Amino acid sequence: MSIEPILKVRDVKVHFPIHKAKKWPWDKAPALKAVDGVSIDLYPGETLGVVGESGCGKSTFARAIIGLVKATEGKIEWNGKDIVGLSHKDMNEVRKDIQMIFQDPLASLNPRMTIGDIIAEPLRNYYPETSKEVVVQSVREMMTKVGLLPNVINRYPHEFSGGQCQRIGIARALILKPKLIICDEPVSALDVSIQAQVVNLLKEIQKEMGLSLIFIAHDLSVVKHISDRVLVMYLGNEVETAKSAPIYADPRHPYTKALLSAVPIPDPRLERAKVVELLEGDLPSPINPPSGCVFRTRCPIADASCAKDRPRLIDLGQEHYVACPKAL
Repeated sequence: MSIEPILKVRDVKVHFPIHKAKKWPWDKAPALKAVDGVSIDLYPGETLGVVGESGCGKSTFARAIIGLVKATEGKIEWNGKDIVGLSHKDMNEVRKDIQMIFQDPLASLNPRMTIGDIIAEPLRNYYPETSKEVVVQSVREMMTKVGLLPNVINRYPHEFSGGQCQRIGIARALILKPKLIICDEPVSALDVSIQAQVVNLLKEIQKEMGLSLIFIAHDLSVVKHISDRVLVMYLGNEVETAKSAPIYADPRHPYTKALLSAVPIPDPRLERAKVVELLEGDLPSPINPPSGCVFRTRCPIADASCAKDRPRLIDLGQEHYVACPKAL
């Protein structure tokens, strides 16, 4: 029997109307197309890495899945149930199974609460009937699991380092024992050595608890270390998706190639010899994206035909898809 995905996202779009850009009051407000048609399947215990430069819609896409921003179009199915447009009450029930770790570890923690209260807050909100003794015991066990000493339970976030604060955020996300955790660039604000510790911690916890992860990052070397599959986004569109090994060994889309060429190689000789594919120009405005292929204004192999139609994902086999007919 084939395993069904726990999360199905089909052609999701998130458009924000820009009312200040209207010339006349009766004009239709132009839309900022933060996410413009992205589809994924996520299976139990799997990690999907989402990569792309700043402004490509990674975080907005993640927030649409968990309901922090409203999807304009498309379907988001969690365990076979479409969760787009659910009421606040019904969406709160879904969030028992879907939690999020945010980018800035210190900014995502309430400075007026002790870390014990921060970690316990989801438990108290969703299960208010739980006794104080059980809550404290659960918090101490979760702190131990993420590498924090239980005797610091009454300290405040400002007393901890960035890596420790991120562990607090991880403990808070795990306290409800969810099935999916969305990691929104959880290591980008941390030192390299601390990044490795946090990534390894997430992998250990995932294996122990059977979690699925959506891991958003700029650093493709980090994504390679943790992800089973990779989704590459550009200007709100998915341009390439594949299993981790093929996309690193044989990237097809010019944008993916450019991203991978920027990843540093530990060997100095190989680093000096490699060819870096620099992208010219700036990221276009998501309010007025280019016609046809959104990447064509920065693409080294684009021609006049690329401005006509938006390319569809082409199946290259072995679950490798690319949105560029010239990449075959």
